[in-house]
Amino acid sequence: MALKRKPVTGMKDMMPEEMEIRDYVISLIKETYKTFGFSSIETPCVEHIENLCSKQGGDNEKLIFKILKRGEKLKLDTAKEEMDVVDGGLRYDLTVPLSRYYSNHANELPSPFKALQMGNVWRADRPQRGRFRQFMQCDIDILGEASNLAEIELILATTTLLGKLDFKNFTIRINDRRFLKAMAAYSGFKEEEYENVFIILDKMDKIGLEGVAAELEENGYAKESVEKYLQLFKEITNDVQGVRYCKEKLEGFLSDEAAASLEMIITSVESAKEAEFKISFDPTLVRGMSYYTGTIFEISMDEFGGSVGGGGRYDEMIGKFTGQNTPAVGFSIGFERIVMLLLERGYKVPTSKEKKAFLVEKNMPQEGMLKVLSLAKKERQCGKQVMIVNMKKNKKFQKEQLAQQGYEEIIECYKDSVNQL
Repeated sequence: MALKRKPVTGMKDMMPEEMEIRDYVISLIKETYKTFGFSSIETPCVEHIENLCSKQGGDNEKLIFKILKRGEKLKLDTAKEEMDVVDGGLRYDLTVPLSRYYSNHANELPSPFKALQMGNVWRADRPQRGRFRQFMQCDIDILGEASNLAEIELILATTTLLGKLDFKNFTIRINDRRFLKAMAAYSGFKEEEYENVFIILDKMDKIGLEGVAAELEENGYAKESVEKYLQLFKEITNDVQGVRYCKEKLEGFLSDEAAASLEMIITSVESAKEAEFKISFDPTLVRGMSYYTGTIFEISMDEFGGSVGGGGRYDEMIGKFTGQNTPAVGFSIGFERIVMLLLERGYKVPTSKEKKAFLVEKNMPQEGMLKVLSLAKKERQCGKQVMIVNMKKNKKFQKEQLAQQGYEEIIECYKDSVNQL
């Protein structure tokens, strides 16, 4: 059977040009987030199947790459259901592993704990532009901080990073699950109907207000409730005034604390931001993860045509492990989509070292080779990136290839002239 050269569907090989950008972005992420006080951690890529299937991950739980039990534990002949042969899975995000990590090490960590975690995750999803089955995630989370200072710091840290990568005029869309529930309650929907209503509302950017109205009525909801609900979205503005309108209109359904918190986050970010972006109150923002309990946010970029990151507050997830709820909020950037956009715009890593290549003539004597090695050593000590490579017959093509790789200076080394270099 012939071996296959192409990677598995949904996976991809990384070329050197992309790896240079990826490595730079990773280093910039760590450097930037550490200035905000975040500490790097790492969790295993394999997680307990019970944790991954805890009904916290939304639709991602349908996309798990599951792992069979090994050795004597794998008993295929007596297995009656999937859980009899599976005990682990590849993580589909970093939030579930972080919650397990914190519940296991809380006594050894400061409070609040500001975590930075980067690593590959896996989802058996349908591959498309900017979406793969294996991809890097980059999360920052603040655990143990109940106030909205956590949201403010997460948004400022993330937007500062994007600014350093020359992204401008993007939008942070922000909402709160408490607003979603208050609007549904005000409109007359029953509590058990909320999640389905939100799933339909989440399609607003694709099917519009009329499409949402039609789908809500198709699901059997009262026309009066649907009209009252959608009228709110016609009247709410995408700024602090919109938040204040909700506070007044939803009195008795929305707590003053929820409205005041969201207003403070928006005004604080606007005042302290370092990058060029807009923060917009978006009452249609839902986010699919069922573990969100409060503030939710996403990054929208016109040049991508969708979200390139998001997060929110999940105060109840750690309690699933410990029995005691812990305030928690996180923000994840779409690392793969960010890299893709940088590649498409021809981004050049600003800190690239000067590159120099030595083309060495075939059968160079030992004395001449030692001379070349000595010269290369001195150049590296001066901070340059140096390549030594044997000269090929088609020297012109070889030099063109080196130039494409960024080698600005190419020195030809011949045995009768190397000592003069």
